[in-house]
Amino acid sequence: MKSVNLKRLAQELNLSVATVSRALNDRYDISQATKDRVRELAAKLNYEPNPYASSLRRQRSGTIGVVVPEIANHFFSLAINGIEEVARLNHYHVLIYLTHEDYQRELDIVRLLAGGRVDGVLLSAASTSYTDTHLEMLRERGIPLVFFDRVHQAPDNAQITTDDYESGYKATRHLLDVGCRSVAHLTIAPTLSISRRRMQGYIDALLDGGLRYDPSLVLHAQGRREQDVEMIQDLLHQRPGVDGIFAAVESLAVGTYEACRVLNRRIPHDVRVIGFSNLEIAALLDPPLTTITQPAYAIGKEAAKVLFKAVLKNVPVSSGHSLELKSELFIRESTFPAPKLVKSA
Repeated sequence: MKSVNLKRLAQELNLSVATVSRALNDRYDISQATKDRVRELAAKLNYEPNPYASSLRRQRSGTIGVVVPEIANHFFSLAINGIEEVARLNHYHVLIYLTHEDYQRELDIVRLLAGGRVDGVLLSAASTSYTDTHLEMLRERGIPLVFFDRVHQAPDNAQITTDDYESGYKATRHLLDVGCRSVAHLTIAPTLSISRRRMQGYIDALLDGGLRYDPSLVLHAQGRREQDVEMIQDLLHQRPGVDGIFAAVESLAVGTYEACRVLNRRIPHDVRVIGFSNLEIAALLDPPLTTITQPAYAIGKEAAKVLFKAVLKNVPVSSGHSLELKSELFIRESTFPAPKLVKSA
Protein backbone atom coordinates (compact mmCIF):
# COMPACT_ATOMS: atom_id res chain seq x y z
CA MET A 1 0.00 0.00 0.00
CA LYS A 2 1.31 3.42 -0.95
CA SER A 3 2.20 5.51 2.11
CA VAL A 4 0.06 8.53 2.89
CA ASN A 5 1.92 11.83 2.97
CA LEU A 6 1.02 15.47 3.57
CA LYS A 7 0.62 16.11 -0.15
CA ARG A 8 -2.09 13.47 -0.50
CA LEU A 9 -3.96 14.77 2.56
CA ALA A 10 -3.79 18.28 1.13
CA GLN A 11 -5.11 17.16 -2.29
CA GLU A 12 -8.07 15.27 -0.84
CA LEU A 13 -9.00 18.16 1.47
CA ASN A 14 -8.34 20.86 -1.14
CA LEU A 15 -5.95 22.57 1.23
CA SER A 16 -2.32 23.61 0.96
CA VAL A 17 0.38 21.32 2.30
CA ALA A 18 1.40 24.08 4.72
CA THR A 19 -2.15 24.33 6.12
CA VAL A 20 -2.36 20.57 6.63
CA SER A 21 1.00 20.54 8.37
CA ARG A 22 0.02 23.42 10.65
CA ALA A 23 -3.30 21.74 11.48
CA LEU A 24 -1.59 18.48 12.44
CA ASN A 25 0.81 20.45 14.65
CA ASP A 26 -2.11 22.14 16.42
CA ARG A 27 -1.00 25.63 15.40
CA TYR A 28 -2.93 28.49 16.96
CA ASP A 29 -3.59 30.20 13.58
CA ILE A 30 -5.60 27.27 12.16
CA SER A 31 -9.32 27.01 12.98
CA GLN A 32 -10.58 24.13 15.06
CA ALA A 33 -12.90 23.05 12.24
CA THR A 34 -9.97 22.72 9.83
CA LYS A 35 -7.90 20.84 12.42
CA ASP A 36 -10.78 18.40 12.93
CA ARG A 37 -11.13 17.79 9.15
CA VAL A 38 -7.42 17.15 8.73
CA ARG A 39 -7.15 14.84 11.74
CA GLU A 40 -10.22 12.86 10.71
CA LEU A 41 -8.82 12.16 7.25
CA ALA A 42 -5.35 11.45 8.63
CA ALA A 43 -6.81 8.85 10.98
CA LYS A 44 -8.97 7.34 8.22
CA LEU A 45 -5.97 6.95 5.87
CA ASN A 46 -3.61 5.83 8.68
CA TYR A 47 -1.27 8.76 8.09
CA GLU A 48 2.01 8.43 10.00
CA PRO A 49 4.31 11.48 10.14
CA ASN A 50 7.96 11.07 9.22
CA PRO A 51 9.74 12.30 12.37
CA TYR A 52 13.05 12.87 10.57
CA ALA A 53 11.50 14.94 7.79
CA SER A 54 9.36 16.77 10.30
CA SER A 55 12.41 17.70 12.34
CA LEU A 56 14.20 19.02 9.26
CA ARG A 57 11.15 21.03 8.21
CA ARG A 58 10.72 22.63 11.59
CA GLN A 59 14.48 22.99 12.23
CA ARG A 60 13.91 22.06 15.85
CA SER A 61 16.40 20.60 18.25
CA GLY A 62 13.83 18.91 20.49
CA THR A 63 15.50 20.59 23.46
CA ILE A 64 14.85 23.58 25.73
CA GLY A 65 17.35 25.34 27.96
CA VAL A 66 16.76 26.12 31.64
CA VAL A 67 19.07 28.71 33.21
CA VAL A 68 19.07 28.94 37.02
CA PRO A 69 21.36 30.65 39.54
CA GLU A 70 21.73 27.60 41.79
CA ILE A 71 20.23 24.22 42.64
CA ALA A 72 21.17 24.09 46.32
CA ASN A 73 18.04 26.19 46.88
CA HIS A 74 15.20 23.67 47.01
CA PHE A 75 12.94 26.10 45.14
CA PHE A 76 14.86 25.59 41.91
CA SER A 77 14.90 21.80 42.26
CA LEU A 78 11.10 21.80 42.51
CA ALA A 79 10.72 24.30 39.65
CA ILE A 80 12.91 22.12 37.40
CA ASN A 81 10.71 19.12 38.20
CA GLY A 82 7.67 21.09 37.01
CA ILE A 83 9.48 22.14 33.85
CA GLU A 84 10.60 18.59 33.07
CA GLU A 85 7.08 17.23 33.43
CA VAL A 86 5.79 19.57 30.71
CA ALA A 87 8.84 18.94 28.52
CA ARG A 88 8.38 15.18 28.79
CA LEU A 89 4.73 15.42 27.77
CA ASN A 90 5.86 17.32 24.68
CA HIS A 91 8.63 14.79 23.93
CA TYR A 92 11.37 17.35 24.63
CA HIS A 93 14.66 17.17 26.48
CA VAL A 94 15.83 19.72 29.06
CA LEU A 95 19.34 21.14 29.31
CA ILE A 96 20.07 22.77 32.68
CA TYR A 97 22.67 25.51 33.05
CA LEU A 98 23.91 27.04 36.32
CA THR A 99 25.07 30.65 36.48
CA HIS A 100 26.23 30.39 40.12
CA GLU A 101 24.85 33.93 40.59
CA ASP A 102 27.40 35.27 38.10
CA TYR A 103 26.33 37.70 35.36
CA GLN A 104 29.25 36.81 33.08
CA ARG A 105 28.30 33.13 33.24
CA GLU A 106 24.71 34.05 32.41
CA LEU A 107 25.97 36.04 29.42
CA ASP A 108 28.13 33.14 28.20
CA ILE A 109 25.28 30.65 28.58
CA VAL A 110 22.83 32.86 26.68
CA ARG A 111 25.39 33.31 23.91
CA LEU A 112 25.74 29.51 23.68
CA LEU A 113 21.98 28.95 23.60
CA ALA A 114 21.46 31.66 21.00
CA GLY A 115 23.62 29.59 18.64
CA GLY A 116 20.69 27.26 17.97
CA ARG A 117 21.36 24.68 20.63
CA VAL A 118 17.76 24.91 21.96
CA ASP A 119 14.27 25.79 20.73
CA GLY A 120 13.38 27.95 23.75
CA VAL A 121 14.78 29.23 27.04
CA LEU A 122 13.46 29.45 30.61
CA LEU A 123 15.57 31.78 32.73
CA SER A 124 15.82 32.86 36.37
CA ALA A 125 18.23 35.79 36.59
CA ALA A 126 21.51 35.74 38.49
CA SER A 127 21.69 38.09 41.47
CA THR A 128 24.57 39.99 39.86
CA SER A 129 22.66 40.63 36.61
CA TYR A 130 22.32 44.36 36.06
CA THR A 131 21.06 44.48 32.47
CA ASP A 132 19.10 42.32 30.04
CA THR A 133 20.77 43.52 26.85
CA HIS A 134 22.45 40.14 26.39
CA LEU A 135 19.00 38.58 25.96
CA GLU A 136 18.59 40.43 22.67
CA MET A 137 20.63 37.64 21.11
CA LEU A 138 17.75 35.24 21.75
CA ARG A 139 15.13 37.64 20.44
CA GLU A 140 17.11 38.37 17.28
CA ARG A 141 17.30 34.65 16.51
CA GLY A 142 13.63 34.04 17.21
CA ILE A 143 14.27 31.85 20.27
CA PRO A 144 11.37 32.35 22.72
CA LEU A 145 12.25 33.30 26.29
CA VAL A 146 10.18 33.04 29.47
CA PHE A 147 11.33 34.29 32.89
CA PHE A 148 10.44 32.53 36.12
CA ASP A 149 10.86 33.70 39.73
CA ARG A 150 13.75 36.13 39.18
CA VAL A 151 13.01 38.40 36.25
CA HIS A 152 14.43 41.28 34.29
CA GLN A 153 12.09 44.24 34.03
CA ALA A 154 11.65 44.57 30.25
CA PRO A 155 7.90 45.19 29.82
CA ASP A 156 7.36 42.80 26.90
CA ASN A 157 8.62 39.65 28.65
CA ALA A 158 6.48 36.78 29.91
CA GLN A 159 7.13 36.33 33.63
CA ILE A 160 5.93 33.55 35.91
CA THR A 161 6.43 34.77 39.46
CA THR A 162 4.97 34.68 42.94
CA ASP A 163 3.29 37.43 44.98
CA ASP A 164 6.57 38.78 46.35
CA TYR A 165 5.27 42.11 47.66
CA GLU A 166 2.26 40.58 49.41
CA SER A 167 4.41 37.79 50.86
CA GLY A 168 7.01 40.25 52.14
CA TYR A 169 4.25 42.25 53.77
CA LYS A 170 2.64 39.13 55.23
CA ALA A 171 5.95 37.84 56.66
CA THR A 172 6.75 41.15 58.37
CA ARG A 173 3.20 41.61 59.61
CA HIS A 174 3.34 38.17 61.20
CA LEU A 175 6.48 39.10 63.15
CA LEU A 176 4.79 42.27 64.38
CA ASP A 177 1.67 40.33 65.37
CA VAL A 178 3.71 38.00 67.61
CA GLY A 179 5.28 40.94 69.42
CA CYS A 180 8.43 41.89 67.48
CA ARG A 181 9.34 45.59 67.55
CA SER A 182 12.78 45.60 65.94
CA VAL A 183 12.66 43.55 62.75
CA ALA A 184 15.72 43.05 60.54
CA HIS A 185 15.47 42.15 56.89
CA LEU A 186 18.03 39.88 55.20
CA THR A 187 17.99 40.10 51.43
CA ILE A 188 20.10 39.61 48.30
CA ALA A 189 20.92 41.87 45.35
CA PRO A 190 18.68 44.96 45.21
CA THR A 191 18.78 44.78 41.40
CA LEU A 192 16.50 41.72 41.45
CA SER A 193 12.76 42.23 41.26
CA ILE A 194 12.13 39.68 44.02
CA SER A 195 14.41 41.63 46.37
CA ARG A 196 12.77 44.98 45.66
CA ARG A 197 9.23 43.66 45.99
CA ARG A 198 9.82 41.68 49.17
CA MET A 199 11.65 44.61 50.72
CA GLN A 200 8.84 47.02 49.82
CA GLY A 201 6.39 44.65 51.51
CA TYR A 202 8.66 44.68 54.58
CA ILE A 203 8.82 48.48 54.65
CA ASP A 204 5.07 48.98 54.20
CA ALA A 205 4.24 46.44 56.92
CA LEU A 206 6.52 48.29 59.36
CA LEU A 207 4.94 51.65 58.57
CA ASP A 208 1.41 50.23 58.79
CA GLY A 209 2.39 48.75 62.16
CA GLY A 210 3.43 52.14 63.46
CA LEU A 211 7.18 51.47 63.28
CA ARG A 212 9.92 53.47 61.57
CA TYR A 213 11.84 51.96 58.67
CA ASP A 214 15.51 51.75 59.66
CA PRO A 215 17.88 51.07 56.70
CA SER A 216 20.58 49.90 59.13
CA LEU A 217 18.41 46.85 59.87
CA VAL A 218 18.61 45.72 56.23
CA LEU A 219 21.45 43.33 55.38
CA HIS A 220 22.40 42.67 51.75
CA ALA A 221 23.99 39.23 51.63
CA GLN A 222 26.95 38.37 49.39
CA GLY A 223 25.88 34.85 48.43
CA ARG A 224 28.79 33.16 50.19
CA ARG A 225 27.68 31.14 53.20
CA GLU A 226 30.47 31.82 55.68
CA GLN A 227 30.57 35.50 54.87
CA ASP A 228 26.80 35.83 55.12
CA VAL A 229 26.72 34.10 58.52
CA GLU A 230 29.40 36.50 59.77
CA MET A 231 27.35 39.47 58.54
CA ILE A 232 24.28 38.19 60.38
CA GLN A 233 26.35 37.72 63.54
CA ASP A 234 27.69 41.28 63.24
CA LEU A 235 24.18 42.65 62.79
CA LEU A 236 22.86 40.83 65.87
CA HIS A 237 25.93 41.83 67.89
CA GLN A 238 25.70 45.51 66.93
CA ARG A 239 21.92 45.63 67.27
CA PRO A 240 21.11 43.47 70.32
CA GLY A 241 17.56 44.82 70.38
CA VAL A 242 16.65 42.97 67.18
CA ASP A 243 13.85 40.57 68.12
CA GLY A 244 12.67 39.51 64.66
CA ILE A 245 14.35 38.52 61.39
CA PHE A 246 12.72 38.24 57.98
CA ALA A 247 15.00 36.36 55.54
CA ALA A 248 14.11 36.87 51.87
CA VAL A 249 15.83 33.65 50.72
CA GLU A 250 16.15 30.28 52.41
CA SER A 251 19.96 30.28 52.69
CA LEU A 252 19.75 33.40 54.88
CA ALA A 253 17.12 31.82 57.12
CA VAL A 254 19.39 28.82 57.68
CA GLY A 255 22.34 31.18 58.16
CA THR A 256 20.38 33.00 60.86
CA TYR A 257 20.01 29.75 62.83
CA GLU A 258 23.78 29.27 62.66
CA ALA A 259 24.52 32.86 63.70
CA CYS A 260 22.08 32.67 66.62
CA ARG A 261 23.66 29.44 67.81
CA VAL A 262 27.13 31.02 67.81
CA LEU A 263 25.85 34.08 69.72
CA ASN A 264 23.68 31.99 72.05
CA ARG A 265 20.59 33.87 70.89
CA ARG A 266 17.60 31.57 71.41
CA ILE A 267 14.93 31.16 68.74
CA PRO A 268 12.12 32.17 69.34
CA HIS A 269 12.73 33.39 72.91
CA ASP A 270 15.28 36.08 71.99
CA VAL A 271 14.66 36.46 68.28
CA ARG A 272 11.91 35.16 66.01
CA VAL A 273 12.74 34.05 62.47
CA ILE A 274 10.71 33.74 59.28
CA GLY A 275 12.03 33.06 55.80
CA PHE A 276 11.14 32.32 52.20
CA SER A 277 11.84 28.62 51.88
CA ASN A 278 10.73 25.44 50.14
CA LEU A 279 12.89 23.28 52.38
CA GLU A 280 11.19 19.98 53.20
CA ILE A 281 13.18 19.90 56.43
CA ALA A 282 11.90 23.32 57.60
CA ALA A 283 9.55 21.53 59.98
CA LEU A 284 12.47 19.45 61.32
CA LEU A 285 14.79 22.32 62.21
CA ASP A 286 15.24 23.17 65.88
CA PRO A 287 12.96 24.99 66.31
CA PRO A 288 10.82 24.34 63.21
CA LEU A 289 11.09 27.30 60.82
CA THR A 290 8.10 29.51 59.95
CA THR A 291 8.15 29.89 56.15
CA ILE A 292 6.69 31.70 53.21
CA THR A 293 6.55 28.78 50.79
CA GLN A 294 6.37 29.45 47.07
CA PRO A 295 4.50 27.16 44.65
CA ALA A 296 7.83 26.28 43.04
CA TYR A 297 6.65 23.22 41.12
CA ALA A 298 3.65 25.13 39.72
CA ILE A 299 5.85 28.09 38.76
CA GLY A 300 8.13 25.80 36.74
CA LYS A 301 5.19 24.02 35.16
CA GLU A 302 3.37 27.20 34.15
CA ALA A 303 6.55 28.75 32.76
CA ALA A 304 7.12 25.64 30.62
CA LYS A 305 3.53 25.71 29.36
CA VAL A 306 3.95 29.29 28.15
CA LEU A 307 7.26 28.43 26.49
CA PHE A 308 5.88 25.41 24.66
CA LYS A 309 3.00 27.42 23.23
CA ALA A 310 5.65 29.58 21.62
CA VAL A 311 7.88 26.68 20.57
CA LEU A 312 5.23 24.34 19.16
CA LYS A 313 2.50 26.73 18.02
CA ASN A 314 4.50 29.84 17.20
CA VAL A 315 2.46 31.91 19.63
CA PRO A 316 4.56 35.04 20.33
CA VAL A 317 5.59 35.34 23.97
CA SER A 318 4.54 38.61 25.58
CA SER A 319 3.79 40.16 28.97
CA GLY A 320 0.17 39.09 28.42
CA HIS A 321 1.25 35.54 29.25
CA SER A 322 2.63 36.54 32.66
CA LEU A 323 1.25 34.91 35.80
CA GLU A 324 1.62 35.66 39.51
CA LEU A 325 1.01 32.66 41.75
CA LYS A 326 0.25 32.83 45.47
CA SER A 327 2.70 31.81 48.17
CA GLU A 328 1.62 30.39 51.51
CA LEU A 329 2.51 31.21 55.13
CA PHE A 330 3.29 28.19 57.32
CA ILE A 331 3.55 29.19 60.97
CA ARG A 332 5.91 27.07 63.07
CA GLU A 333 7.75 27.41 66.35
CA SER A 334 10.46 29.83 65.18
CA THR A 335 7.95 32.68 65.47
CA PHE A 336 5.93 31.52 68.46
CA PRO A 337 5.45 34.27 71.07
CA ALA A 338 7.90 33.95 73.95
CA PRO A 339 6.31 32.12 76.88
CA LYS A 340 5.19 34.41 79.69
CA LEU A 341 6.84 33.98 83.06
CA VAL A 342 4.40 32.62 85.65
CA LYS A 343 4.91 34.06 89.13
CA SER A 344 4.77 31.56 91.96
CA ALA A 345 2.17 32.13 94.62
